[in-house]
Amino acid sequence: MSSWWRDAVIYQIYPRSFADLNGDGIGDLPGIRSRLPYLRDLGVDAVWLSPFYLSPQADAGYDVADYRTVDPLFGTVDDARGLILDAHELDLRVIVDLVPNHSSDQHVWFQQALAEGPGSPLRDRYHFRDGRGSQGELPPNDWPSIFGGPAWTQVADGQWYLHLFASEQPDFNWDHPAVADEFRTILRFWLDLGVDGFRIDVAHGLVKEAGLPDIGHEATWHLLDVGESPCFDRDGVHDIYRSWRRILDEYPGERIAVAEAWAPTLSRVANYVRPDELHQAFNFSYLGTAWEAGAQRAMIDDSLAANDNVGAPTTWTLSNHDVVRHTNRLMQVNTGEMAGKKPTAVDEVAGLRRARAASLLLLALPGSAYLYQGEELGLPEVIDLPPEARQDPAFHRATGQDGYRDGCRVPIPWSGTTAPYGFGPDGGPSWLPQPDAWASLSVEAQDGVAGSTLTMYREALTLRRKVFAAADPLTWRDAPTGVLAFDRGPAFRCTVNMGPDPAHFEAPGQVLTASGPVTVEDGTALLPPDTTVWWSI
Repeated sequence: MSSWWRDAVIYQIYPRSFADLNGDGIGDLPGIRSRLPYLRDLGVDAVWLSPFYLSPQADAGYDVADYRTVDPLFGTVDDARGLILDAHELDLRVIVDLVPNHSSDQHVWFQQALAEGPGSPLRDRYHFRDGRGSQGELPPNDWPSIFGGPAWTQVADGQWYLHLFASEQPDFNWDHPAVADEFRTILRFWLDLGVDGFRIDVAHGLVKEAGLPDIGHEATWHLLDVGESPCFDRDGVHDIYRSWRRILDEYPGERIAVAEAWAPTLSRVANYVRPDELHQAFNFSYLGTAWEAGAQRAMIDDSLAANDNVGAPTTWTLSNHDVVRHTNRLMQVNTGEMAGKKPTAVDEVAGLRRARAASLLLLALPGSAYLYQGEELGLPEVIDLPPEARQDPAFHRATGQDGYRDGCRVPIPWSGTTAPYGFGPDGGPSWLPQPDAWASLSVEAQDGVAGSTLTMYREALTLRRKVFAAADPLTWRDAPTGVLAFDRGPAFRCTVNMGPDPAHFEAPGQVLTASGPVTVEDGTALLPPDTTVWWSI
């Protein structure tokens, strides 16, 4: 029997933007718990929760001060336990974020290291170094921060510490055995609480090149484009994940780990999911592929081949909390510029049409699918947030990631005709303002409506379980120029028109579902541009 995670549909929840039960304008764990039946009815297999740990929130919870407790902003450990129990009652699994590359600068280890000064053993758990220059006034090397500026901050006693992200996020030194020991106990804490797995933040960044050598040239790193570097995708990370896999395998129910791993090639990413390492790795190369038939087919083939070589399933995703929503991104000329970049205005009708087609394509591919909250509603990127509302820590920096990730993090609409659209109980403002146009995109407005994006997702997720199996391979079929067609198993075909013109071809069978209008007359199908159709053949 196939392992559940090999073809699972996993729904990402960004806790502060999903559901607010206590009315403070920020989503919370009780809010998520109250909406779990919606996710069961949507048809997903698991939820992935972005960080809810104790945190100063310098980077929306990815700066963790205590990995074993819940930030009061989101609730309590008992709330987390109750959420997990309720999810399991609904046959939903729960995956939680783990942030092992760096902590908050408010973590007790880092605070004690600062207090004790140079020579403190606790400084060895991070990357503290003396500076260069005659007075130590220069950073220890030339590494840039992904969020802009240097990757080093000087403290009062003159030493510097490394932070590949914000200055409030000092990097752990994974060469120190105490760091490895600590995270093994953190894994067990949450596994004992009942979680079904972990999404590993910056999984490629834990190990740095020995000696922290200079890059040797001016570099500006971006979250989704760091290329070859001395601090990412070092071979030493794989020993860490082998030790984690042994822990995961001790627990019943197939607990898993998925890597947020950026690497120069698909084969390098596949190294993270070898049989004795992690279970899945995000396929960000696919996420950045242009909406063009040749590019899509090549990326699908390359992705499947790279993962098949190590016996792992391929993952597919189009949106998450770090990238421009695919309703906008797929309409932009350079879709590779997708994370933190200032999005441009697009035709929202055309954008939604293309996004729906892309989503239906994704859900037909072999492997596991990751959905981002709100995409099942067809939410667009919010491009006009006022500067004073933005909270991305990179927004006010001059270089590096541009800081426009807030546009995909706006709280989702549930009901009603005015903001916050049922996000909170008392009608007060949400932590990021929602657009006026979102009334027509709410769950309430789309529920049970034929042809709505929510209805399309529900139909597709139901069909996904019925019409092909996880083991069914993808077999390409001949198709007109600009069109992709493939079979999964003996009775299913997916056809996608990525060209600018309507496509005419012999209908292979009966229409199961489609992202837009499809006509079949006298055995000939007419498929409009930016439309995907599933067939029973």
